[in-house]
Amino acid sequence: MSSHPYDAPLDDPAGHPFEVLAGQRLLPVLRDADAHEAVRRTTALLAAGCRAVELTTSTPGWAEALTCTALLDDAHGRPALIGVGTVTTAAQAGTALDAGAAFLISPYPAPEVREVARRRQAVFIEGGFTPGEIAAAVRAAGAAKIFPAHVGGPTFLRSLKAVLPAAVLIPTGGIRLAEVPDWLAAGATAVGIGNGLPDDPGELAAVFAAVSRHTGAGTGAGAAVAGER
Repeated sequence: MSSHPYDAPLDDPAGHPFEVLAGQRLLPVLRDADAHEAVRRTTALLAAGCRAVELTTSTPGWAEALTCTALLDDAHGRPALIGVGTVTTAAQAGTALDAGAAFLISPYPAPEVREVARRRQAVFIEGGFTPGEIAAAVRAAGAAKIFPAHVGGPTFLRSLKAVLPAAVLIPTGGIRLAEVPDWLAAGATAVGIGNGLPDDPGELAAVFAAVSRHTGAGTGAGAAVAGER
């Protein structure tokens, strides 16, 4: 378990968001038309074997959706970790944490959110694009979201890991499910996926089952995901 200042005090280290993301390898990023659809999709993801899901403030009624899903369990009876992304203001951060967010994510450096996370001892994965932005986020909390990831590609991530070997790095933006193997091989802790996850319950379950079987196997994990869709 990390000892960074934004880490939430959890009784079970295996339930810390960083640990869950490292095992899950995929982070679904939901941008839906309304809260009802966000709740429906989150529930389906949890039933399929996912434990951590990222709602976003771009979804109308996102706080309502968070309230409805924050206390759910995953398919194995473990507490779900429902985070909120596209958090860029102190007000959004406070609302998300009050509604039960397990973690916060921003798309770019967000000092206001960083301060709320520090004060409330919340897990915050701050976004960055340049090496300086990403390194600053890692220094602050041990983790960073790389956005928009598709611009630099896996080669950019591999270069970052060379100088930030212990960092939790989550590339997000413009990544297709079939491209996940390359990102995992380059050193991603988990890969944010906004589009391309199957809607069929059986196919969705197969995606997360493949990742679970190959956790820690780098390219093998991603290849299983791409191949078992």
